[in-house]
Amino acid sequence: MITVLLAAVVSLVVSLFGMPVFIRAAHRHGWGQFIREDGPRTHLTKRGTPTMGGVVILIAVVVGYFVAKLLTGSTPTASGLLLLGLMIGMGLIGLADDIVKVRNHRSLGLTPAAKLVAQLVVTGLFAWGVLQFPDASGLTPASTHVSFLRDLPIDLFVWGVVPGAILFFIWVYLIVAGFSNAVNLTDGLDGLAGGIGILTFGAYGALAFWQFNQDCERITALSIGQCYETRDPLDVLVVTITIVAALIGFLWWNTSPAQVFMGDTGSLALGGAFAGIAIETRTELLSVLIGAMFVVALLSSLIQIGWFKLSGGHRVFLMAPLHHHFELKGWAQVTVVVRFWILAGLCAVSGLAIFYMQWVSSTR
Repeated sequence: MITVLLAAVVSLVVSLFGMPVFIRAAHRHGWGQFIREDGPRTHLTKRGTPTMGGVVILIAVVVGYFVAKLLTGSTPTASGLLLLGLMIGMGLIGLADDIVKVRNHRSLGLTPAAKLVAQLVVTGLFAWGVLQFPDASGLTPASTHVSFLRDLPIDLFVWGVVPGAILFFIWVYLIVAGFSNAVNLTDGLDGLAGGIGILTFGAYGALAFWQFNQDCERITALSIGQCYETRDPLDVLVVTITIVAALIGFLWWNTSPAQVFMGDTGSLALGGAFAGIAIETRTELLSVLIGAMFVVALLSSLIQIGWFKLSGGHRVFLMAPLHHHFELKGWAQVTVVVRFWILAGLCAVSGLAIFYMQWVSSTR
């Protein structure tokens, strides 16, 4: 557990004190945010605020992880490295998107086709990697089963290796692309995505810690229902808590009025990391509840777009994602953010409660 504490402290320090250095550099080089013209008029004052703060979040997570490993003499695991790889890969896509926006002085970045191809490549590498590197007991970082609180009887490889590999890739892509875009859409108000991220990743930290304490390789269980067959739960915990610490440091500077935005660099990286943690902890379906406020942002946008096209120009919300709807109804930005934080916390706690209740019922 010393590794976990060290990783968190190092990540927090790098994020908290690295962010003002980045902000000064951003002002010097003109890395400012461009605001969409059809958005709330109150957002126009944010034009020029430094963006791409996700770069510091990524650096804090990577530095925190490896420094802690180095100082404690522990070896990085396949699960931890794959999570970092997915996070960095999605972050690089976001960084390219942010750079295009800054250079072209517009709020649109990479073309949808370019972003899709890049996400397919990163997701494909992750999907391949999580089914490799078995440990001594044969466990790989992910399983071929669809999971809720643990693996369900639904095996994607039931029809053979080739169809199974295709189904598994599609499943992983849906999760990674879904949460990446969901976090990206959530990042629309000062402190919103950062605060929700702290709560949701914190919940996954508690879940990973429980899986570590109840790991089948560490305890003697009367039946498989009393332990968890996951690979490297401690290292998943290290990565998760490192992300939480980095977000705390970021939120210090991103709270209203924001002095820096995470940009697509941060939102795509965080979405990818959240999806990867869900996959490696065997809780893909549970992640929909734990990260419910991310899902709400995505669904509200899809509903708005779908109904607009089907109805010939009518809207369900004043504006999507949902937090902008409440903003246009007259809620103060801080009110929207805090209330969404509260809802995010309730969803995260509910997810943990369901996870724990399944454990209690399986041990009776």
